[in-house]
Amino acid sequence: MTFNGFEKRDFDTFSIEGLDERMEAIQSRIQPKFQQIGSELTDFLSAHLGNEVYLHIARHARRTVNPPQDTWLAIADNKRGYKKHPHFQVGVFDDHIFIWLALIYELDHKKAIAETFINHFDEIKQLPDHYVVSLDHMKKGAIALPELQLKDVERFRDVKKAEFLIGQHLPVDDERVTNGEKFLETAKSTFQTLIPFYQQALSAK
Repeated sequence: MTFNGFEKRDFDTFSIEGLDERMEAIQSRIQPKFQQIGSELTDFLSAHLGNEVYLHIARHARRTVNPPQDTWLAIADNKRGYKKHPHFQVGVFDDHIFIWLALIYELDHKKAIAETFINHFDEIKQLPDHYVVSLDHMKKGAIALPELQLKDVERFRDVKKAEFLIGQHLPVDDERVTNGEKFLETAKSTFQTLIPFYQQALSAK
């Protein structure tokens, strides 16, 4: 199946009341698109990294009351899970798509990886100016890359719950969101620019 892009209905999923009702919409509307995107992106990353990577689609299994505010796919070099590993993400909030290299709080060797990023901070700052950084994957907001400070990466090292996700936000009406071919091109080019930092994170483990 070819990915034809995201549509308004996908984003409207997050206005559906009730955990079961919203999860049913996530599973029927968004997760099939994640399978299409993930198939393409795992092949792309495997070829560029020179090793096999695996697709994981968020199940939101721990939720018992509150419906998820976003949902995502993750691609990691571990078949069993992704949260403890540096990984790539594509996900949906109600007002944007995110495309990340993600290092979240469950990460193994978090301090060592953060030290590597601190040592390569100048290289991070040389990424495209329209890139953004999130310090908490649960929140929609992000820091524009030009505003990122060294203390933000030091906080990632020093605070147990601190996270570091870097990449792009694409608004719902962006042509790169609604056009499947352009979306995949954008995701691939974003991941390609972030591969050096992914590899730095792996080498720090």
